[in-house]
Amino acid sequence: MTTQLAVDAVGVTKAFGQVRAVDDVTIQVAPGEVYGVLGPNGAGKTTFLRMLFGLIRPDAGTIRVFDKSWDSDGVGVLDGVAGFIESPGFYPYLTGRQNLEGLALLDGGARPGLVEEVLEVVDLTDRADRKVGGYSYGMRQRLGVAASLLREPRLLVLDEPANGLDPAGIRDMRALVKRLAASGLTVLLSSHNMDEVEEICDNVTIMNRGGVAYHGSITDLRAMAPDPGHLLDTNDNAGARALAADHPGIEVERAEDGLTVVGQEAADGLTVVGQEAAVAAYVADVVRSGIVLRVFTPTRTPLEALFFMLTDQEVAA
Repeated sequence: MTTQLAVDAVGVTKAFGQVRAVDDVTIQVAPGEVYGVLGPNGAGKTTFLRMLFGLIRPDAGTIRVFDKSWDSDGVGVLDGVAGFIESPGFYPYLTGRQNLEGLALLDGGARPGLVEEVLEVVDLTDRADRKVGGYSYGMRQRLGVAASLLREPRLLVLDEPANGLDPAGIRDMRALVKRLAASGLTVLLSSHNMDEVEEICDNVTIMNRGGVAYHGSITDLRAMAPDPGHLLDTNDNAGARALAADHPGIEVERAEDGLTVVGQEAADGLTVVGQEAAVAAYVADVVRSGIVLRVFTPTRTPLEALFFMLTDQEVAA
């Protein structure tokens, strides 16, 4: 027996004038998984999600959600589906609880106790009676997830849920998505940040200029990732670079844009690229030679580097 897909989008295309915002994209999401749609701003992620929600129609291709389509089932496609596109909106002069209660009424009502349950899930119970106008951006994002959970969905769709959040907010949102996934909920989320989804997604589609640059598992993506790069600065960068000749497994070059060092405007730093063990051996050799190590830090994670390669983004080392 074939498992019914949570999302089955095949050959989806959408153009606005001469611009193909989504170009022949196929995405299939299995029940119970956390699926990421990644890409830089303008890659077509939000346009795809708008089509899934029926806010716009595709020019070609089909989208089925739990085996329902807009052509055959109309708004019934959204049975068991919840989420938000871009940022969720609320009445700022009402409390978080009042906003949720009002939304529940508009959607036909909620079972007793559900508002309290979703507030607890998103960790807003102690702030539920504060006006939303005083909420931080991260709190409003979590309230948006709570509002979505009022529908007790099988599929939760989140468009850039960590966009605009500070590091603590990103951490909280990531933890929230993990908890929801652990409960068996299917989650489809978009993001332009590889690090944001690396720990929580099972499979990803990376979009670029409306098309698909990669489709597959995070595990397979990690296997494709290049060797990690590091920024290096010492009191003798010429000497450090010369030592690289004794380590054929690495590449050491001048950092194109330099790097910032405490107490200096900019330093003529180096970039070191190679496998972890080879880089570690090289750095140990630099230190043993008596050269003073001032800075040694990753330029970006291997997956992040691969993401930029797949999406043709230029990022300074």
